[in-house]
Amino acid sequence: MYSDTTAKKPTRPITLSKLQKMKQDGEKFTCLTCYDATFTHAMNQAGVETILVGDSLGMVVQGQDSTLPVSIEDMCYHTAAVKRGNSHAFILADMPFMSYSTPNQALENAAKLMQAGANMVKLEGGSWLADTVRLLSERGIPVCAHLGLTPQAVHKLGGYKVQGKDKAAADLILAESLELVAAGADILLYECIPSALGKSLTEAVSVPVIGIGAGSETDGQVLVMHDMLGVNMGRPAKFVKNFLTEGRTIEQAFAAYVADVKSGVFPAPEHTFDA
Repeated sequence: MYSDTTAKKPTRPITLSKLQKMKQDGEKFTCLTCYDATFTHAMNQAGVETILVGDSLGMVVQGQDSTLPVSIEDMCYHTAAVKRGNSHAFILADMPFMSYSTPNQALENAAKLMQAGANMVKLEGGSWLADTVRLLSERGIPVCAHLGLTPQAVHKLGGYKVQGKDKAAADLILAESLELVAAGADILLYECIPSALGKSLTEAVSVPVIGIGAGSETDGQVLVMHDMLGVNMGRPAKFVKNFLTEGRTIEQAFAAYVADVKSGVFPAPEHTFDA
């Protein structure tokens, strides 16, 4: 149960080494999407450790029907806004659709996001990203690799479907995860995979793992801010919980999310997928 004293605001900036130590210590960490300075400040006050400037802004801010129309200029604008409102959270920024189709293109666009204020860039894909991840890592750009359901490939996947449900698909995700970590990925993010697979992947890799619809055993959890505040425009996904309830303020909703993730209350079984 949430209480105002459960979530504590970090007193020092969150770094990659801090997230790695949290994984080693078995301490859960939190992530929410954010797109502006005001909500960033509220998340800071509530103790959210990591913020994702997501290309989800295409849908929840711009009103697009997918993330595909989002540009690198859009991402830089919103990353800079989040940076200006931030005091301590670790900022991840999405590389938008077709902004990293080659390693050199990825390097150029990742540099723009880092200069706008990101601490890390996030890319969607598997083994084909290994050379790109290696190049970015060698140039000092931290990388989060996003596997499982990858929204930028929604048309290829045939919709927003759970991934890794059979053994062959699960084994492929594991193999690609290990390859990307070997190439230099610093964080892995899994979306819409069975909870048992989320657990085994988290145990199999040395880097911190963030999940969204990936079960309760990942090192961190992320939700789209609009979803967890209950202001999504469509039917919420199975893995979503509305935290803006019981007369809470928005900041209290953020703090409740932090407390529930850290205590293991969220995600509950009803927010997860079976194989």
